Formats: sequence, structure tokens, C-alpha cells
Amino acid sequence: MAETTIPILPCQTLPPVLDFYRALGFEVAFEQRSPNPYAVVVRGDIQLQFFGMKRYEPTQSYSTCYVLTDDVDGLYAAFRAGLKAAYGKVPTRGLPRLGPLKDASHGMRQFLMSDPGGNCVRVGRPIRDDLHHSPVPEETFARALHTATLFADSRDDPTGAARIIDRVLRLEDERPTPVQLVRLLALRAEVADRLDDAETVRSALARAAGVSLTAEEREAVGEDLDRIAELRAQET
Repeated sequence: MAETTIPILPCQTLPPVLDFYRALGFEVAFEQRSPNPYAVVVRGDIQLQFFGMKRYEPTQSYSTCYVLTDDVDGLYAAFRAGLKAAYGKVPTRGLPRLGPLKDASHGMRQFLMSDPGGNCVRVGRPIRDDLHHSPVPEETFARALHTATLFADSRDDPTGAARIIDRVLRLEDERPTPVQLVRLLALRAEVADRLDDAETVRSALARAAGVSLTAEEREAVGEDLDRIAELRAQET
């Protein structure tokens, strides 16, 4: 037997949701307005279905699903390009939004996106066999980065992530390595952007720009530097 699971996700109204998925390269395979609003979008083997609810509030949504793929980098690049073409930029705050591509502590390389209906779609591929969360590091700054990342991504709590990073960066008796500092500042700028805190975005980016890195260190934080460059471009 071959089985397929298809998520059916809520939204307040269909048109902005369908426009969002069209921008991502999905085809609207089915749409109806009565007796109830309902639609189906398809991209390759990915299928998502949506139903409309007039009293539904997207900003209060807890709806989510996971899309497994063997080419998460390719999908991420395609989604970014499609959103930039449709919206003029890649939306990173509010609804809709697209989060960064990261290696998560539970063994997945993934990104999160939220559509105009408030549905969080997680897209990823396994990068190791054990999908349990990695143990919390004992070292101060590694632990802070680990925990803040969980707050930002798994809990969708950017405010909590910001508090963790701000607290650890105020320590006077310990200092992070350059790699740790860049990673912490990149995450701090990212969550500030999600919180629409432009002043903190600018200060975190400015501080990150002043960190001196060797060639080996720059390679280690390549994705963080790409994210910093993207946020800096958004600020100009």
C-alpha cells in the first residue's frame, strides 16, 4: 500500500494565500468559493490544501506542517527568488515571511515560512540519523546560542531569544570567541528584524562588522555572514 498525508490548513480568505504559493512556484490545482472556500496547491510532490474561515485570525494561528525534501537548499533558493520577484523583497517579518536556512539542533537542515493565513510551513531534510535535540552545551556562549536558537525557531519566541542573547553579551567576566560573537549577533539581528526593532538590527549589524575573523573563521560562519549581508541590504 502507498499512503499520502495531506495537510488541510485554515486561512481567513483564500486569494492572498494562493498568491503567496503561486510566488513560491506552486500551481493552484483546485479552487472553490461555495459551498465553502477551499483550495489545493501543488509543487512537485508537495500538496497543501486550505479552507477559509471568516472569523479566523492569522496572527493567532498555531497551524503548522512539515515538508520533507532531499533538496532543502534548492527549494529555499527557489522560494527566495519567487518571493523577491512577487513582493520586491524577501519578507522576513509579519505575514507572510520566510526565515533563514539553518542546521537545527535536532538533526534537520531546515527553514520556516509563514503564509498570509498564519500557517507555519517547516521545510527540511535530515542531516544525521539521530533526530533528538543535541545536548545543551556547557560552555556559556555555546549554551546561549543553542538555547536562543530554540526560542527563535522551535518556540517561535523571538523576544525570549533576544533576552538570552542580550544577557550573555553583557557578561563582563567572560568573552565569546569571534565565531561565537558573529553567530550571536547574526541571530540577534534576525530576531530584532522579526520584532520590527530597526535600531537593534542596526546596532547588531554594526557590531558584527567590527569582528575580526581569520579566513578559517569566515568559512565557519559563512551562512551567518550571508544572513548579516541580507539584513544589511534590507536596511539600505
